[in-house]
Parts: sequence; C-alpha cells; structure tokens
Amino acid sequence: MSWPAALLLAALAAGCGGGAGDDTVSGSGALQALETQMDTALSQAVSEVDFSFSVERQDGRRYTFNRGGSTLQTPYESKSASKLVSAVIIMRLVQQGPLALSDQPQKYIPDWPILSGDPLFGMTLAQLLSFTSGLTVAPPCLNNGTTAFETCVIDIANLNAGNGITPGQQFFYSDTHLQVAGLMALRARGVANWQAVVAEFKEKTGLFPASRYDFPSLSNPALAGGMHFTGGDYMDFLKALKDGRLLNPASMDQLLADRTASIPLTYSPIFSGIGGGARLEEDWHYGFGLWHECRSATFNCVAGTRVSSPGALGTYPFWDRSKGYTGIVVRAGAFGTLTTGINIERSVRAKVEEWAAR
Repeated sequence: MSWPAALLLAALAAGCGGGAGDDTVSGSGALQALETQMDTALSQAVSEVDFSFSVERQDGRRYTFNRGGSTLQTPYESKSASKLVSAVIIMRLVQQGPLALSDQPQKYIPDWPILSGDPLFGMTLAQLLSFTSGLTVAPPCLNNGTTAFETCVIDIANLNAGNGITPGQQFFYSDTHLQVAGLMALRARGVANWQAVVAEFKEKTGLFPASRYDFPSLSNPALAGGMHFTGGDYMDFLKALKDGRLLNPASMDQLLADRTASIPLTYSPIFSGIGGGARLEEDWHYGFGLWHECRSATFNCVAGTRVSSPGALGTYPFWDRSKGYTGIVVRAGAFGTLTTGINIERSVRAKVEEWAAR
C-alpha cells in the first residue's frame, strides 16, 4: 500500500470526528490532530459528573467526546435546554397559520382570568416567547405532575394578575411564559394536549425519536424545562434548524430577533446565577426561547451571532452562526450548574473554531 493511502485510512479510522468524506490526506491529518487536542482539553475540563460533548461543522463532519459512561444516546433531563425546542415548535404553528405572534391568551383560553383593566391583558404570544409578557411569579403546579395543564396556566394568570407590569417593558426569565404560550398553541391547533402537538412535530420532522416532554408528568409537562432527550436527538434538531428545514426565512428572522435590546433585564440567570450557582458577568440578550450570547458586561455584540439555550444542570446546546457550526454539552450536574456546561465548551472553543474553519 502506498504511504498516502495508508495515511488516509489511518486518518479515517482514528479519533472521534465524523469525517466529511472529501478531505485531502493532509486535511484529514490536520483535522485528526485538532480532534486529538480537543480530546485532551475536554478530558481536563472541570466537571463533577460525566458528560458528552459534540460539535458538527458546515460540511457535516461531527466530533464527539464522551467522559465516563455518558454518550449521545444517554437520556438527560433538559431543564431550560427545552426552551429553544418549545419555541421552534410553536413558531412552526405560527408559520403554518393557526396562530399569530400578535395573538393574546384570551383568544384561545375562554376562562382566562386577567381582565381588560389589567395591563397584563395586552400580552401577546411574541411577548410570551421572549419572556417579556410581564409574568414573574411561578406557581407550584409547574412542578406538580397531578395538576391539569390548563389549570396550571390559569394558576399562573391568577398569581400574576394585578402586578402592575405592562407587557413588553421588561425581561423576566421564568417558566411561566412558555406554559401559557403552549396552551395557546394546542388550542389554536385544535388538539387535546401538548403531547399531540409534539407528536405532530415528530411525525413531520423525524426529530427527537428518543425524547419526550414528561416532567413533571406527561399530562402537565413543563415546556420551559420538562424534556428528557438524548444529545444525539438534540444535535439532529440543531442541524435541522441551522439548515433551514424547520423554519422559513421569515420565521427564522422572528426567532433570532433581539427582543430585549431596549428594555431592562429584570431577572437573568446568566448575570444573577440560578439556584445559588455561579454566574457570568456578561450581558446576554434574549430572542424566542434562546439567548444571544455576548462576552461583555455590557451588550456590545451583534445579535444572532451566537445563540444558545443552556439548562440549570449544565446542559448547553449552542449554534455559532458566524462560524457555521452547532454543538452541545449534555450533563446532569447539581441544580444551578448552568455555567459549568458553558465553561466546558469554552475550554475547547478555540480548537473547535479552528477545526470548524478547516
């Protein structure tokens, strides 16, 4: 066998990367060398639990690193990583027509208890998806599997009624917003529950076959944090989103718009920390179910350049739109370790960017 042929076979057989299939011999060798360096960096990353890390670049080459018993087929609890998924599912209904971003809850919820004299009466689906609706208090039913989904939404409305907040005037990170948006969506679609909405999404896209919304229960799933999914399922979702297979350009523009550029971020877990966990001294903005990342104490970044949906247990799905790659850290640390997953990715980001550019 000639030396170039032997080198090519060795490059294709070694390491964790997925291989694009059309690299030159020297290109494959360079990629493998980078992937070995990524292995080393990730093996040294600080994490109190096992994790998996995966990235996929523009040409489809995928790199995966597993620590301990974790794999991309391991089921993980989403926490807030499900926010982006829920927002995309709802935006597809907007795109298809039965729902509009200007719609208000009372259009679909006859017993909606917030009345016309209350500033909250004017909240829209767009404000619910961007966490600017004015809902700030979360009821216990969001973690109670025996409460009916609609009953919990009404509890959200009752607890927040009369708070004096005008929708669109502040950002407040809370699971309440997406729960109300979800009830609007299933009512607009004319189905009995959120599971039916998800089943239709799965059937039409082929995504998330090994994943489901099941916390605190199948009958009362928390849209903002109640999925169990695999890293492989989420990677396929990110690829479909990046490739434009889930949303048309107009809907994608809506999803990626900066919804908090001109309003105060009253509560942000990125800056404030969550559950007593570490915080980032960074001013991230928000779109529909996703963060606009900015590594600065004052937002001075181009919105939509890098977006993500990290969860409180350290799972961190991300899409670097400027460099054309997607990825995820999946882990199940203690509640409040959101920044741990972000820091795992940052420990290898420079090498990933070099890998993605080759």
